[in-house]
Amino acid sequence: MAPTIRDVMTPSPRAIQATTSVLDAARTMRDADIGDVLVLDHDGVCGIVTDRDIVVRAIAEGRDPAEVPVSDICTRDVTTIDAEVSIDDAARLMRDRALRRIPVLEDGAPIGIVSLGDLAVEQDRSSALGAISAAPPNH
Repeated sequence: MAPTIRDVMTPSPRAIQATTSVLDAARTMRDADIGDVLVLDHDGVCGIVTDRDIVVRAIAEGRDPAEVPVSDICTRDVTTIDAEVSIDDAARLMRDRALRRIPVLEDGAPIGIVSLGDLAVEQDRSSALGAISAAPPNH
C-alpha cells in the first residue's frame, strides 16, 4: 500500500481560537518551536497563521499584537486534506496551488499538518529540500 499523508504528517497540530491575540499566537509558536498554528472557530478550521503573517500583516503594519486577533491576519482560504490521501496526490495539490503546508483533517477535525518539507523527506531525502527538512533545527 502506498504511503499516505497520515504516514508523513506532523500529528497534533497546535491550534488557537480566532479571537486569540497575535501576541499569544506568537508565544504559542515560540513555546512549541513551530512556525504556524491553525485558527479555529465554532465550525472548525477557519484559517492558518504563520510567523511570517505576524511579521508582515501585524508588526510591519504597526498593529498592536496584544490587541489584534489572529482572525484579522490569518490566511482564511485554507486548503485542507484528508489523512488517507496519497503522498503523490498531496504533492500535486501543493504544487498546483503553491502551498507550503496543508492542515490534515479526519472527520472534519484537525489531526495533523503536512509541509512541503515532510513530502520532500519522504520522496527524496537526498534532495536539497529533503536534506534541509530532515536536519535537526538550529537554535
